[in-house]
Amino acid sequence: MKRPNRHLVYTAFAVFLVASVVALILLKGPLAPIPVKIVKLQQGDLHPAIFGVGTVEALRSYRIGPTRSGRLLKLLVDHGDHVQKGQLLGEMDPVDLPERLKAAALNADKVEHLVEAAEAAVDDAREHYQQAQKEAIRYRKLVEKRQVSQELAESRESEARAAADKLREMQANLAGVKHDLERASEEYKALQAQLADMKLISPQDGMVTAREVEPGSVIVAGTPVLRMIDPASLWIRTRIDQAKTGRITVGQSADIQLRSHPQETRAGSVKRVELIADSLTEERWVDVGFDQIPKGLSIGMLANVTIHLAPVPQADWLPSAAIAYQQGQPGAWVVRKGRVVFLPLETGIHTLDGKTQITGGLEKGENVAIYPQKPLKEGDRVKETADD
Repeated sequence: MKRPNRHLVYTAFAVFLVASVVALILLKGPLAPIPVKIVKLQQGDLHPAIFGVGTVEALRSYRIGPTRSGRLLKLLVDHGDHVQKGQLLGEMDPVDLPERLKAAALNADKVEHLVEAAEAAVDDAREHYQQAQKEAIRYRKLVEKRQVSQELAESRESEARAAADKLREMQANLAGVKHDLERASEEYKALQAQLADMKLISPQDGMVTAREVEPGSVIVAGTPVLRMIDPASLWIRTRIDQAKTGRITVGQSADIQLRSHPQETRAGSVKRVELIADSLTEERWVDVGFDQIPKGLSIGMLANVTIHLAPVPQADWLPSAAIAYQQGQPGAWVVRKGRVVFLPLETGIHTLDGKTQITGGLEKGENVAIYPQKPLKEGDRVKETADD
């Protein structure tokens, strides 16, 4: 038997080795097709929503404190207490205000008696003037009849003028005393108001959330002693990306998940879109209220908020993972003849469940590559992989 030519064996082995390496490079190496999944343009109703994180706050909150500096005498409520409108919450030390109020009352009574005396003096002066006037008229007539002298008639007229001057004096004195009475009354009312200001009164039905100062402390006017809220006004003050707030309007429904109860979703709605935005974080405040306020809320508690926008019926869409960007232009990698081509697209809304509306640029039936195992480039070879 003739042995094979050793040169031919080596040549065949080398060809096999090169072919194996080339095949490995083309099938498994860097030149191998990139595994991708294939999706097509879908159609259906889209339900867009906007997500944000917020904190529990109260629309109506109150800081209760004195309008005058002084020492806190007593507090009648504590943290967590429910109070009624007009309820006495605490008192400041009035110092000498009660005594000053009593003195003002006595002074007002005294001036009131002076008014009575001045009124009596006016009545007496008026009566004396009327009598003197009658006498002057009578003597004037007697002079005309030559029954009395001219000097006597002039004396009676002088007495009448003096009586008139006395009447005006008494009337002026009465007016002055009345002014004194009015001033004394106003001073009494002012002291009454000051004494009333010593009481800390609840402005609204609500709940005490903080007790800032204890009795015996000296407080400057305007310093809050108690903080309270209206529990019926609790809502979520939510931060939303400014780029998304243009589609938010008052009344839109929302889902609220408190961080303390993440398994529970509570219904709510948008109550207010605030006019002031944060230029640093590029966010805007949106206030979302509860349809039914749950028990056990704490001010400052974190919550996840999902605001539901108007649905888009029968819209064309792709999975958001299929959207790629080239120099800021949204598009998709379309598979044509085993290679990918970047196709610019016009997109619309994005949903929280991973759908993006396609408003133009893609024909139905096109194969779109999604979930590539490495970044795609124009002209890359791809192959479809089966779903897991």
